[in-house]
Amino acid sequence: MELVRGANTTVDGHTLRVAVTGAAPGSVDLMVFQLDGNNKVRSDADFIFFNQPNSPEGAVRLSDGGVVEIDSAGVPADIMMLSVAVALDGNVSGALADVPQLGAMVDQAGGDQAGGERIAAPALGLTTERAAVLVEIYRRGEAWKIRNVSAGWDGGLADLVTTFGVSVDDEPAEASTDGIRSVPDEAKLSMVKREKLDLRKREVAKVLLTKGGNGIRARVILVIDKTGSMSKQYRSKVVHRVVERMVPVAIQLDDDGKLEPYLYAVGFHKLPEISVHDAESWSEEYLHLRGSHGGFDYDAIGASNREIPIMTEIVSGLRSGTAPTLVLFFTDGGFTERREITALMRDASALPAFWQFVGIGKAKYGVLEKLDDMDGRVVDNAGFFALDDIDSVSDSELYSRLLSEFPDWHKSAVAAGITR
Repeated sequence: MELVRGANTTVDGHTLRVAVTGAAPGSVDLMVFQLDGNNKVRSDADFIFFNQPNSPEGAVRLSDGGVVEIDSAGVPADIMMLSVAVALDGNVSGALADVPQLGAMVDQAGGDQAGGERIAAPALGLTTERAAVLVEIYRRGEAWKIRNVSAGWDGGLADLVTTFGVSVDDEPAEASTDGIRSVPDEAKLSMVKREKLDLRKREVAKVLLTKGGNGIRARVILVIDKTGSMSKQYRSKVVHRVVERMVPVAIQLDDDGKLEPYLYAVGFHKLPEISVHDAESWSEEYLHLRGSHGGFDYDAIGASNREIPIMTEIVSGLRSGTAPTLVLFFTDGGFTERREITALMRDASALPAFWQFVGIGKAKYGVLEKLDDMDGRVVDNAGFFALDDIDSVSDSELYSRLLSEFPDWHKSAVAAGITR
């Protein structure tokens, strides 16, 4: 069966396979929006795309080769429609009308192997659109139907996601034109990845602008615990997502937009810098607990934690009066050298670095919980907060907690002649 533009039909069974012809990562990006009765997503989690390929409940999944797998029985009752859409990458000229054989082929209940009729929905009537909904799969009573929509937006992905309510929190009036930085490597990302990155950069810029830190340039160091107690965080790739969410901080603060990463246990490894375009491949190459990877022996630095060596290494690279450094230190705790760490942090308070410690993994954090009350420092040079589940924290909340103290430290450190 072939549906012309605007036509619809009932679908059989609960299992649907939507194969989008013409979709290719980096040129034509495929995505699905789970929409409520107001034709809006309930949250950003209902925006299913390359970097977030599963719906929260797992009923909608993006597979390789431009395929959407749908279990309609598992779609939440308050979701009334699934909109399958495509958008041209920003580096691709022209319009979707120029994409050969663009459209969707839908197999019902396993397709012709299980007797379900295959439905073709070619993209028809497109002209200058750079983003478009190809098909809608929607509820009608107890049944599901599919419609060939073939309509969209000349403005591309930005107009598409805004229409469906993917949230861009209200930002300061100047934020869209003043304060949001970009680096050349962003051009190497697909359009969908750039849009997600832009949302995060806006949140970072908003925090800095609100706290009077807009315009600060700082070296950004990322330290990640690689002790054995972190095995769950590595196995579930929580640490991969930490790296991804710290990249926008480096873009906003660091002149070259790169993170300087370390993994530590008893000893530490200084790893190659992380650029925005290779953050995913970097994580796959270097985020490990054991073995040898990328030329580094992970077993050689141990499996238990000792913070003094890595902290001393960072301190040794700081010189009073130079540009500031922001140290983002992710750990699941176990800091036992309380006296030594306290002494080091007091000494380091005269140096141009702010240490933001972040607890992950529901552990005991010891001395880190006392940082805000530590006396004997030139300026307050450290902060700490714990996140039991970093994946449940929105970008807005994460960056607010991560960066709110940094501008205050910078003002104090400049006044004290510690940094410039």
